[in-house]
Amino acid sequence: MEDRQFRNAMGKFATGVTVITTEVDGNGVHGMTANAFMSVSLNPKLVVISIGEKAKILSKIKESNQFTINILAADQKEISMIFAGQLKEHREIVFDRLDGQPVIPGSIVQIACEVSGEHIEGDHTLFIGKVTDIHIEDGEPLVFYSGRYRSLKEEEQVML
Repeated sequence: MEDRQFRNAMGKFATGVTVITTEVDGNGVHGMTANAFMSVSLNPKLVVISIGEKAKILSKIKESNQFTINILAADQKEISMIFAGQLKEHREIVFDRLDGQPVIPGSIVQIACEVSGEHIEGDHTLFIGKVTDIHIEDGEPLVFYSGRYRSLKEEEQVML
């Protein structure tokens, strides 16, 4: 099968949009938009992110041994585009802190993690993160499906 066919097929899975951030001593905050994120375990509380071998943040996470996951709100499309490299003009991002790590204000969920495992699979590295803190806000998520940003539409309840 062709790469494009595989990519198109994977794009049919609707996902939330996250920005992964990390901070390396003296070198500032680094981040990237990603939808390759999932929860792994409740006890202990573990999550996993998948980072491509060409991503600049890969070496930064290895160096810092920590990362945050920011699940973006529906009104944060521009933030997603900034960290995906889709907006070329410079925009200053002011970060909040969670467990001492940088997080994006306004995200509906912020998760601080320490790297507890690292596995290279294909052209990606899977980082297992031990959750050290979490912050939740009310709001609708930013959704990505079939190569486009989407929003959720609430279904009408039908009484039978």
